[in-house]
Amino acid sequence: MLRIADARTGHLVEFPSAHRHLMRICVHLPVIDDGIGPVHLRVLLLGDVLARTAELHNLQTLTVLTAPDLPQEQVQALDRVMAVLGIHPPATVRAHDPSQTPSAPAEVHVLAHGADQQDSSGGVRIDVGEVSTAPPDEGGPGSPDAAAPEGSDPLALRMLLLGHPHSTPVLVTGAALAQARRTLRHWRQLVADWAQEPSRPIPADLLRQAHAALADNLGVPAVLDMLRSVEGNADVPAGAKFETFAHLDRVLGLDLARDVGHQHQETP
Repeated sequence: MLRIADARTGHLVEFPSAHRHLMRICVHLPVIDDGIGPVHLRVLLLGDVLARTAELHNLQTLTVLTAPDLPQEQVQALDRVMAVLGIHPPATVRAHDPSQTPSAPAEVHVLAHGADQQDSSGGVRIDVGEVSTAPPDEGGPGSPDAAAPEGSDPLALRMLLLGHPHSTPVLVTGAALAQARRTLRHWRQLVADWAQEPSRPIPADLLRQAHAALADNLGVPAVLDMLRSVEGNADVPAGAKFETFAHLDRVLGLDLARDVGHQHQETP
């Protein structure tokens, strides 16, 4: 059972409902004035994580992206952003039109904090916290483009955002992105090493703990903390560590098994 906190009431709403086993998700993209920015990424990412979590809990999902009427170049940029950040494309993209009634109401609406859109009425509302970037003179990356700076791992930004509860503001700094890149590189090397050992089942207590965290209002930060604990736990066999990381990456979307079968070397 998946429980999502409704931003309107603060109450937890359980899915699936008694009569439905399909979760319709509507992701409302904020107005794009000066290009796609971090807040747009976070809204898209939350919709992706919600769909992945629901599917992990055996719920079918259908995601609709509601966006402003965008010129073709911004539509193409949006497609590139979703691709590099591992965000599954929505089933449907439609222009934001408050006067239009969707053919089927959404059970969950994902919006940027403070957004007031009439077509988000009904269903559960998830507010996504603001994202800001520290200026370069304060150790920040300035305003990195949506696909991340050239030559870096764009999934580091995904990991950085996933490390915070989805409703809280996030400050993106150069140091935080660098740490996320180091962690990703380290975990991918470990996963590749563990893959060479005999496979072992995921310990039942770890599986319950991870699924319970995700079911409780998308507790992804708790899952990341659990993986950090599993990484150094000598009581968990290497093969079980591999299965644990690979299984939870179905939600995290960090491509943790990317180096399996390839020669690799960790860069300091």
